[in-house]
Amino acid sequence: MSTTWILVANAGEARLFANHGPNKGLTLLKQLDHPASREKASELVSDRPGHNQGAGNGHGSFIPPTDPKQREAELFAQELAKELEQGRTSNSFDRIVLAAAPSFLGLLNSALSGQVKNLVSDTLQKDYTKASEKELAGYLDKVVCV
Repeated sequence: MSTTWILVANAGEARLFANHGPNKGLTLLKQLDHPASREKASELVSDRPGHNQGAGNGHGSFIPPTDPKQREAELFAQELAKELEQGRTSNSFDRIVLAAAPSFLGLLNSALSGQVKNLVSDTLQKDYTKASEKELAGYLDKVVCV
């Protein structure tokens, strides 16, 4: 029997499902939440940017090298990648389907190990995190026989 894991995610939340074969439906394995991704950028930084003297008479200021919200999304992508890696090492699935918001899908792909990337059979650039299990089954019908 072939097991497919389906990860439905955006920068703030994710649901991990399993499908154990044709017409077996979806089983929710885990729901992951990353509330920091939904915070305002000003609430994610502890201080105002530092001030540096600029060249000449002008004033310069320090801008953080990474947007705080972007950094939180990267951290969540790494957390999800670890979850998939643990599933791979324990042989919990045979293949993976990723469904994520386009911007987050790129972060997630860059966080995945080569071994996990080899098990990704399909990617859907769509945020299905708010979809019910029944709606999700309909969306995934072409890639997984739910």
